[in-house]
Amino acid sequence: MSSTDPIAALASQTQVAATASKKKATDLGIDDFLALMTAQLKNQDPMKPLDSTEFVAQLAQFGTVSGVQNMQASLANLTQSLRSAQALQGTSLVGHDVLAPASSVTVAAGEPVRGALDVPEGTAAIQMAVKDASGQVIRNITLPANAGRTEFVWDGLDDQGTPVPSGNYQFNAVANVGGQNQSLEVLLTGRVSSVTIDASGTGLTLNTAALGSLSLADVRRVM
Repeated sequence: MSSTDPIAALASQTQVAATASKKKATDLGIDDFLALMTAQLKNQDPMKPLDSTEFVAQLAQFGTVSGVQNMQASLANLTQSLRSAQALQGTSLVGHDVLAPASSVTVAAGEPVRGALDVPEGTAAIQMAVKDASGQVIRNITLPANAGRTEFVWDGLDDQGTPVPSGNYQFNAVANVGGQNQSLEVLLTGRVSSVTIDASGTGLTLNTAALGSLSLADVRRVM
């Protein structure tokens, strides 16, 4: 005697209904799953009853999938919250000066530039060179060799005491540590004019006229 598989029939009806309403296959919910399981129990072969272990395994599997979907929804909400928090944090930085690693800075004629160096222990001397856009050294500055963060100010003048024109200037610092020359990372100051949040909402970029675009993660100090 032939019989119709009730599970297959119900699954087919569910699929047709889902297509008609333009639902995705991933929209199967707990009610749909329980309806399928109930139909399976009602129409099982009395001579071959459903294995309870298999039933529990199927239920656990669906519970896992449902839990993952709920977790994905929670993560999406968390991402949106973090994005909003970053936007608020970024807005508060507009108009503030930040100190960040940079090898060059754009300045107006004669405008001073502030920065800092992290000086290692055992440093005997530090020389910093300021170069114009062509790479020519226009100013040599001797800085104190105190270990730790040492701040400096370039007054916007060349070695002859003449104000330099507006443009982009590079900074290179070399320290004598234990008799060996060692390049130091230069930290420069720029004022934040605006902020940008990337499409994923996981990164915040600070836009400055002096230093260009900076990642918030690179900022060493906010003034």
